[in-house]
Amino acid sequence: MKKYLLLFNCLIISLIVLSGCESFGGSKSTDLESTAHETVNNLDGVTMDVKKETVSSTGLTVIFENNSDKLCIYGDYFLLEKEIAGKWYEVPVILDDDYGFNDIGYEVDSAEVGEWAVDWEWLYGDLDTGKYRIVKDILDFRKAGDYDKYHLAAEFLIDE
Repeated sequence: MKKYLLLFNCLIISLIVLSGCESFGGSKSTDLESTAHETVNNLDGVTMDVKKETVSSTGLTVIFENNSDKLCIYGDYFLLEKEIAGKWYEVPVILDDDYGFNDIGYEVDSAEVGEWAVDWEWLYGDLDTGKYRIVKDILDFRKAGDYDKYHLAAEFLIDE
């Protein structure tokens, strides 16, 4: 009888310890906000890719390539999403207070390539291992007040 009581106590303690160790990487997808960006990368002739050698748990560099006849403009705003069980979920921010991004416009003209580096440690901290994507807004800009907004996404792996 003592043997079964000891085994039962070990089982209870194990369950308590395991439930306290849950992190973002182990979170249930129902606890996270599902992506608001079901349609991405639909601006013909314009791509955003991750510069592979720059990927770390706290940042990376993306490359914009404009093979269209459009003037494209993007800013500092971005968000990160993690793939869990084949679906994308927003990575929760670590800040308790409000935050914002610089309101700036970087141009990528027709037949141009641009790079943009980001350090997200201030907003997301160090990312756990997994498959992620960075999502950025980009404008097909014609003139002041005349533009269409698109969303570009580039996937990357954190495997450290």
